[in-house]
Amino acid sequence: MQKILICICLIAFAVSGAADDSDSLIDYIDRQGDKYDALAMDLWDYAELGYLETKSSERLQKTLAAEGFEIQSGVANIPTAFVASYGEGEPVIAILAEFDALPGISQAAIPTRQLVEGKKNGHACGHHLFGAGSVAAAVGVRHWMEQNDIAGTVRLYGTPAEEGGSGKVYLVRAGLFEDVDTVLHWHPSDRNSANAETTLANRSARFKFTGIASHAAAAPERGRSALDGVEAMNYMVNMLREHIPQASRIHYVITQGGEAPNVVPDYAEVYYYVRHPDAATLKTIWERVINTANAAALGTGTQVAFEVMHGNHSVLPNERLARQMHANLTRIGGVQYNEQERNFAQILSESFSVGNFVGMEKEVMKFEIRQGMGSTDVGDISWVVPTVGLRTSTWVPGTAPHSWQAIAAGGTSIGTKGMRVAAKVLALTARDLMLDAELRAAGRQEFESRRGENFEYKALLGDREPPLDYRLL
Repeated sequence: MQKILICICLIAFAVSGAADDSDSLIDYIDRQGDKYDALAMDLWDYAELGYLETKSSERLQKTLAAEGFEIQSGVANIPTAFVASYGEGEPVIAILAEFDALPGISQAAIPTRQLVEGKKNGHACGHHLFGAGSVAAAVGVRHWMEQNDIAGTVRLYGTPAEEGGSGKVYLVRAGLFEDVDTVLHWHPSDRNSANAETTLANRSARFKFTGIASHAAAAPERGRSALDGVEAMNYMVNMLREHIPQASRIHYVITQGGEAPNVVPDYAEVYYYVRHPDAATLKTIWERVINTANAAALGTGTQVAFEVMHGNHSVLPNERLARQMHANLTRIGGVQYNEQERNFAQILSESFSVGNFVGMEKEVMKFEIRQGMGSTDVGDISWVVPTVGLRTSTWVPGTAPHSWQAIAAGGTSIGTKGMRVAAKVLALTARDLMLDAELRAAGRQEFESRRGENFEYKALLGDREPPLDYRLL
């Protein structure tokens, strides 16, 4: 009987110790919350575009270096990319951090539409929160490891240019994830969820038409309009939409089309994105888009060349790891607004066409396996190492990504409260993976099963170098 009581006490002590140990990790992030809120707001203010995030990258690196992380800067031939490591040996648990903004969209941190004078860019996808929240999680794990004498490595990857630049793909190509056991990531959202979710594979290119300039009235017969080439291509692609798989997505913008109506333009450019859940199917659709470009050039007497700008694989989901992350998200719970935040949210909701969903920020969505319709360069990482992610309510429920409403909420405590939820869930999941070899093995087994025995990773953007000037073109 005495032996049984001793065993029960030891088990109770172990369970209690584990709980205290995870509680201390959560408490650390809470105590340091103001520091990381300020970090996020600095990045929100910088609003730097892809591959140009000099101040944002330096700010994140300095924060990590001050916490004892070893920093490798300028990895994969990208000046703003970095890897920060703490600890040594296995397991190696990685956390991703993004920090690029979007061009052509500006907004003040208020609930009604107001541009910021002199500011053309904005964090309409919340990557300032992504970067700061992931750093908060990594630092929290670092202190937990030190306090509990935990072996292994926590590693944060500073990944630039997610928005159309495929920054992570170049890190994958450089072999920077080869020794990683599991990768964790998150993304700002208007909901709290940790689903086993996939995305669309994506490829983009700039199609550049050249023609012959001439006076559009006095000598039109001598001109060959590059804009005609662009418009002919667009017309054929829009007819093509009817005859491609339902889950496909194609979108474009004309980036250059001429300067004056009475001059036949000798140069015009159109920028295309093509998406599909399956990379092999995407390639077949891509070839058909290329054919429309060549046909348009032939029919208009112009020349066309194209430059692939980026390409992302779909995310390979991992249900086992996602269920663990979902359990941690459920433990932490959603976001609780104070009166000021609730008033902000109610006013902002008046600008939505979809209705008022204020209150859903408190909820954690039911776990599911689903097909997302966006694209991300996290996908490429997920095909080389087991990867899992979550979303938290950093935006007012009902907010669309890439909107002024996302920038507005992301510049307030509404955004940073959601960021803190993400940081805690990332930290708890990293802790679980550090301590539980069976969890890591189960994630690896599912990863290998979904990927298939004969899978060979090939980047959809080919062997091109990072387009460091793609936001300057």
